[in-house]
Amino acid sequence: MSRTCELTGKSVMSGNNVSHANNRTRRRFLPNLVSVTLISEALNQSFRLRISANALRSVEHRGGLDAFLLKAGNDDLSQRARLLKKQIAKKIAGEAAAA
Repeated sequence: MSRTCELTGKSVMSGNNVSHANNRTRRRFLPNLVSVTLISEALNQSFRLRISANALRSVEHRGGLDAFLLKAGNDDLSQRARLLKKQIAKKIAGEAAAA
């Protein structure tokens, strides 16, 4: 399982530990990933995603999973999230056409 957020694409970064004597050793900065269950209101279904804590805050701020995915760009989303975005867009477009 890769250490990448499914919604924002945030992944492992690398850098240096710098000691008081200015010695540098390589280190990794890991994203704060959490497994959460988010509910899609358009599809009336829950989805289990592994996302960063920052992405979870963004989802809540934007008003839910549907709003976040519709506004997000496809290049950052995982393959699974892109499929979910397409399903949500199709469902909302179908409801708008029916109304």
